[in-house]
Amino acid sequence: MKHGIILFVLFLLCCVVYGQEESCIIAIDGGRGLCKSIFKCQTLLSVVNKAYKTQQDKSLLKRSHCGIDDDAPAVCCPLPSKPQPCNTPEGKPGQCISVYSCPTFVNLLRSPISKEILQFVEDSKCDSADRYSVCCGPVPKFDVVMKANCTLTAFPPDPKTECCGVDSRYNIKIGVSAGEATTIYQYPWLALIQYDRFSLLQFQFSGVLISGKYVLTAGRAVADAKRKSGIPVNIRLGDYKTSNEGADCTAVEGGIEECSDGTITIPIETTILHPNYNSKDRSNDIALIRMIQNAPFTDFIRPICLPSSDITQKTDDFTLTTVGWGTSGLWPMISDTKFHADVPYLTRNQCRDLYSQQASKVTLGTGHICVVNAPSDVSCKGDISFLYINTLMYKNNMVYECVGINSFGAIPCQHIVPLVYTNVYVYMSWIRDTIAP
Repeated sequence: MKHGIILFVLFLLCCVVYGQEESCIIAIDGGRGLCKSIFKCQTLLSVVNKAYKTQQDKSLLKRSHCGIDDDAPAVCCPLPSKPQPCNTPEGKPGQCISVYSCPTFVNLLRSPISKEILQFVEDSKCDSADRYSVCCGPVPKFDVVMKANCTLTAFPPDPKTECCGVDSRYNIKIGVSAGEATTIYQYPWLALIQYDRFSLLQFQFSGVLISGKYVLTAGRAVADAKRKSGIPVNIRLGDYKTSNEGADCTAVEGGIEECSDGTITIPIETTILHPNYNSKDRSNDIALIRMIQNAPFTDFIRPICLPSSDITQKTDDFTLTTVGWGTSGLWPMISDTKFHADVPYLTRNQCRDLYSQQASKVTLGTGHICVVNAPSDVSCKGDISFLYINTLMYKNNMVYECVGINSFGAIPCQHIVPLVYTNVYVYMSWIRDTIAP
């Protein structure tokens, strides 16, 4: 979503909602208030209704006068400084806060904005210290706004369409500490791979959705897994908490909960291992999984964009983001909640030097990307071959690109030893040539 569209709609919205009452400076303490009918201001109405008014009361009423509202005196009415409980137009509980701070309303401020949405926001206005306040609570699902006009096919979407690499909510990410849980809307392209091992279904690897039909993962997820983890049979999409079978819910600002649509499971049609995959040195550690049917495009299921350039050619320092479910090292092997971490990029020479200090022999080429090891479950324990795989992402303006698939690291995990990812850009020709309609 473009910043300009957000600001324009917010401006238009606030004019529609708050044009009837002007802000003012209250006479009590110089704070902000709204100029409204005395009969709508309980604070000052109680002063009017006093049987005996002091000189201070009379002075306060006189200084608070700000005009006429429906033939009644209007006063500068003080607004509560703390969020107050309120009811949404649908009668659901919420809190009166700034429209800018309410995630459910921020999501509504996406084009196109229908008359129904504008009416809902206008009906949601409430009085607080912020002039542009709404009753922040659950909102109806307006299909025209909640879902982008994207229909997925077997082929990866064009990033220019914003049908890949974009969260369904406007998330401002300002640094992520190691092992921090994501929001329920972030990274909707993550996919869990389900395996059949002795008729027991279990999740032990993950990948990323890159189109309606294909999931990108590591080579060992479909090669070594057949021997150690069983046969990959299903892809699960739209997950947040792996231990929960239904919709996942998380608390957000405003004291409310937001819930996902629940997961969907799509059978695997075939797995495609890179023809030159080598399990010993982990070269060409990449694979594609084709699902039997197209995935939907929803708030919680969306593909990530493929890389537009080789980030290893960048000359400046930069940070990447790794995301996955991690592992606790205990059963179940996949952790309960989706995590992410920011990890600094390392050149191949820096990577080799750090491995040599540990007397570790590694072969690094153009097909690899190295990053600083984050001391957390989200990346640190990702090396052990029967555990999960995490994804390395680069945010190109507002669009996420999948630049790496976790390949190997240190056993046991050591913070000084980098994590090595398969450089997805190097395999773009293979990916395009392999994908079929």
